Formats: sequence, structure tokens, C-alpha cells
Amino acid sequence: MSDQPLKIAVTGATGYVGGRLTPKLLKKGLQVRCLVRSSQKLKARKWASKAEHLEVLESDLSDINQLTESLKGCRIAFYLVHSMTAAGRDYDNVDQTLAQNFSKAAKDAGVERIIYLGGLGELGQGLSEHLSSRIKVEEALASSGISLTVLRAAMIIGSGSTSFEILRYLVERLPIMITPRWVKTRCQPISIVDVLEYMVACIDEPSTADKRIDIGGSEVVTYRELMKMVATELGLKTRFVIPVPVLSPKLSSYWIHMVTPVNSRIAIPLAEGLSNTVVCRNDLAQKLLPRPCLSPQEAIRSALQHEKNNEVETSWLDAGPVPGDPDWSGGHVYVDTRETTVAANQHSLYQAIKIIGGGHGYYAADWLWRIRGLMDKCLGGPGLRRGRRDNREIGCGDALDFWRVLIAEPGRKLLLYAEMKLPGTATLEFEITPDPADSSKSILKQTARFRPRGLLGLLYWHSVKPLHGIVFTGMLEGIRREAEKNQDEKLLSAQKGTTCAP
Repeated sequence: MSDQPLKIAVTGATGYVGGRLTPKLLKKGLQVRCLVRSSQKLKARKWASKAEHLEVLESDLSDINQLTESLKGCRIAFYLVHSMTAAGRDYDNVDQTLAQNFSKAAKDAGVERIIYLGGLGELGQGLSEHLSSRIKVEEALASSGISLTVLRAAMIIGSGSTSFEILRYLVERLPIMITPRWVKTRCQPISIVDVLEYMVACIDEPSTADKRIDIGGSEVVTYRELMKMVATELGLKTRFVIPVPVLSPKLSSYWIHMVTPVNSRIAIPLAEGLSNTVVCRNDLAQKLLPRPCLSPQEAIRSALQHEKNNEVETSWLDAGPVPGDPDWSGGHVYVDTRETTVAANQHSLYQAIKIIGGGHGYYAADWLWRIRGLMDKCLGGPGLRRGRRDNREIGCGDALDFWRVLIAEPGRKLLLYAEMKLPGTATLEFEITPDPADSSKSILKQTARFRPRGLLGLLYWHSVKPLHGIVFTGMLEGIRREAEKNQDEKLLSAQKGTTCAP
């Protein structure tokens, strides 16, 4: 082993698992270098702004030379990249290419070992495309001859995980479920808590090098049994599950898309994988990394409690690229700008803006937003059910219903990029400036921009423009009222704090 300090590289640090692993590594006192597409997105995380031993580098996994430079000085690298969200149906080829690049770059940079979180499943014929892709990524990561540790997991149960969100929404919204035969499939789900403990433990356990280790919870169950557990923990009445043989994985994915926040692009490969038995085939985890794991019921209870307490550290929504500011050149941009004066300071005004969406709504005409969300779901978009990870705070890269946060500058600006299905490109921006005539007031400028794509884009803009007076004017007025209420409560609280008792 080298005498240099232990430095860990992490890819996928803005994703579901990586976003939880990185702060654990930092808490352990390790030096961590995160290789990300957007440094701004990572720096928006609360833990990132306080970390002393964190290094953030923007790196392109398709550029081997740049990647090699980014990995130099790191002895262990966690590979937590999955392009299913960004690449769609071609994710298999993209994932293999990126993994091969990473393996070669890591070897050239002097990295001693890669640790990869893969998928658990029976090998051989009949393996779904998604699980087959996970195996191919393993092979690609090992292609340069570098030491590789693979942790293979089935369904990960945790607040905000894709699989758990699908399960929870199906159970909550469907008292009677006509389901495919996969509800009888055996699986060994594992809590995100246990996954993270296994990953961290691999660092200090050299015997895990060059091993493929199956990790799972303490019980093997069927998906039908998991649904019953979720219903019990939610305090719901008995859910009736009726398996039928005619629902194909593709039909299942559309059903998942319409009932849950997960879009069809992600749901299709996940639904295909549900027909495969995913149970640990070796006991290396207990031999090399012995630890008691949570049962599925305990994992579900923990996940629901975190959601109830608004303590969701990361979510499947975090995954995916953050688009840059749209390039508006080369085409006409339609702009809808509205402005109002608010009797509140910039802080109180931003507090009112940053809570829009999710369960809070949009201050006005929420029924119109719900209709637009339903239309988006029917067209294959995320719709409104995606919600938001945190009800109070928001940062760059966060998902907010069918928006993605591009800029979140407290007291100054919030810029949202539309990820809904549109015949064009759209953003919604809120800008806050002090009122030059009265320092106790602020100016709120709300701007919707749309660059149409073809004739359909033009028709779309002119068809929705009449509704802007209802939606955007109402939103602006609602934000003003909320901000002034925040300001009044703050002043009242300050007055009470300075009042002397008789």
C-alpha cells in the first residue's frame, strides 16, 4: 500500500446513494474528491458547504484524459454512475462505455481499487436487460485489470429510493391492484442504511478486493408481501392484490408511470427486472463484513419515518444532468414578465418563493397546475407527482414537480427549468431586488420564457398564454401575501423579544 494519505474518489455524489455515502466518508475523517457534472449542484447540498476534507471537480466520464487527471492521488474510487435517467433506452451501451473509460483512467491514474454497487440477480438466461446491464458494467470496470470490489444489491429500501417510491405509491393509491405475476417473485430487499455501512466497511477490509459480494436484508420475501408490509406501516386497510398473466413488463411500466412519480423511461427497465428472482447467492457479506441487517419491515418503517419528518437526505429525483442555462440564440423567445412591490425584505420574500410546488402548491389556480400535471403524465413526462425532496429548502439541481432548479440564490434569484413534455424549451424565473424608493420593501420580478420548436410550439404558446393571467398573476399575488405575512410575524416576534416584563 502507498504511504500517501487515503483519498477517496466518488462518482455519482449528487445521486441517491452517492449523496448519502459522501457525507459518511467525510464524517469518517477521509479525504473525498467528488467527480461531478455540475459542481454547483453538489455545493447546494448542506453537508458540502461545511465539509473540510471535500474536493469537488467537474469531470466528464467520456473524456479519458481529463478523467485520469481527476483521479490522480486517489487510492480508492467509488463508481456509482447509472445513465438510465439521462440516456433512456440506450443506457446499456452508454453505461458500458463510461465504465470502460473509468476503468482505464483509474488504472492510469494509479487508483488501487474500484468499489461498485451493482444489481443482484440470478445469472444466465432470462435475466432482464437492466440486470444484464449491471453485470456488463462489472465486466467493463474490471477490463483494465484494476482491483474491483462489487456489492450486488436487490431493491434498496430508503426514503426517496426509486423502488421504494414505486412500492409506496402503488399501495397508497390502489386499494385493489390487478398486478402482473411478478408480485410472486422472491426478493431480498436491503435498507439503504445497511448498503452504506457495507460500502464504507469495504474501505478498511482488504479481503473484499476482487470479490463479488451479494448483500441483502435479513429476510427473503415476495413483492406481494412487501406491499402488505407497506400498507401495515402506513396504517391502511387491507390491499387486495390480484395477479394476472396478461400484463407484460411494458404494460406494467405504463401502469407504474401513471400511478407513481416514476416516468415510463425509468419504469420500463425496472418493471422488466421485477420478474427475476433477486436473492443472495453467496454469504461473503457475513464472512467478510459481518453485521446484523434490518428486516424489510424495519427498513420500511425507517424510510416512512424519515419522510414523515421531512428528513429525506437524497432522492431518486436528484439523479440526472442539470441543463445549463438554455441557449436562446437562433430563435424567437416569448417572454411573459410580471412585477410587484412587496412590503417585505428580500429574505422574507425568498422564503415565500422557495416553498412553491410539492404539497404546498403554487399559491393560485392549483387545479390548473394539476390538469397540466395530468396531461404531462399522459404524454410520458414527470407530472406533478414527483413533488420535491424537502418541503422547506431547495438547491441547485433539485427536482420540483416537473421543474428542475438551475439557480437558487437565497434572497436574490430562483430559476426553474421545465422538464415537462413541451414543444419547446421553457424556464420560470423569480428575481428579487431592493425597492430603491423604500429600503423596507422589495421588488419581485417573475419571468416566464418559452422558445417554441416548430409550428406546434407556436400553437402551444398562444393556447396557454390566456391562462397566464390566472396562473402567474395569482402566483405573484400569493407570494406577495406570504412574504408580507412572514415579515409581519418576524417583526412581531422581534418586538416580543425586546419587550421588558413589568
